[in-house]
Amino acid sequence: MITDKERKNMRQFYRAVLMLKDEDECRRFFDDVATIKEVIDLSARLEVARMLDSGAVFSEISRETGASSATISRVNKCLTYGEGGYKTVIDRMKEE
Repeated sequence: MITDKERKNMRQFYRAVLMLKDEDECRRFFDDVATIKEVIDLSARLEVARMLDSGAVFSEISRETGASSATISRVNKCLTYGEGGYKTVIDRMKEE
């Protein structure tokens, strides 16, 4: 269960991310706030989501990204039943 303090901190974090103006600011912020491993893991999940959205199969995704079947399944579940965050970002990336 998320505490009120944790919820407040999360909202502050989301607002901070929204204040970033460009890719360089974003990179510098995440370099400070997260380990390189955490950023690599997050970016890999986005690539898994992008590949799932484009119709790639689990074996292809695993081979190309190195993601485990558990990670691919979790991302697939989020794409299918989640809050729509991946889909929003993927659709906007397609527009670029």
